[in-house]
Amino acid sequence: MKGTAFVICGLLLTEAFAVSLLNQTPVNTHQRTPSYFRQITNVSPQAAKVGVDLCPTCIQFTGQAIDMLLNIILQSGVIGSCGALCSALAQKTGSQALGAVCNILCDVVGVEEFIKLIQKADLDPIYFCELLKTCPIKDDGDAKITSFTVSPQSGPQGTFNLDLEFDSKNGTGTGELILECETVDHLPVSGGFITEAQPAGQYSKQFNLKAEPDPNCDPSQGPCEQWLPGNYNVKIYICNGECGSKHPHSQIYDTAQTSFTITQ
Repeated sequence: MKGTAFVICGLLLTEAFAVSLLNQTPVNTHQRTPSYFRQITNVSPQAAKVGVDLCPTCIQFTGQAIDMLLNIILQSGVIGSCGALCSALAQKTGSQALGAVCNILCDVVGVEEFIKLIQKADLDPIYFCELLKTCPIKDDGDAKITSFTVSPQSGPQGTFNLDLEFDSKNGTGTGELILECETVDHLPVSGGFITEAQPAGQYSKQFNLKAEPDPNCDPSQGPCEQWLPGNYNVKIYICNGECGSKHPHSQIYDTAQTSFTITQ
């Protein structure tokens, strides 16, 4: 009975992780500054069935936990079970949810293989989840951007809407979509979003860029983006695997650029 309760609890936690992705919380596959980007998506009924889809959950989990898991492995030496490893993760992070998802993923292959894959992935969450076989691999995928626009093209500080359209002849693999904004004061502004494998077809995605100072930015921890008047270029990358990764099953499908002006 306890085992059944654990599995049910773990699946519910897994679903909560995936729902956060479908609500378009930026994925932390890179250590990025607080994201000013947000993806706007209407979730289809098929996409809402997240309880059985471990791929986005695995990537989100690994982006949050892989650093800590590597530290635990290095500091602990021999780890005899998934329970021991994942309990240590939950204790060090203060997150029972991370510990529960860790157990689910670790049980897929066993603790020895799980540790080997963590070390082999070398801080690449998408590659790790492909090695774990929770995310599909597609090396013959493609994507060609047909339109990337911003509106308004000029205006005061506030929200700018970005619209992306792209075609795929062969379908796409598990990867990510990266947005980067070149700011007037040269501070890095970027965001990343998981892109699950898709069949051939035409696709559109919408994003918001909140181009105004972040009230939660702490200047004692580093400079804060002020969104000064001037011209801003926004680049977008559609990638198989992690953008810029040297691991197998990784490539940049296509990239495009648009621009807007902040007037005041």
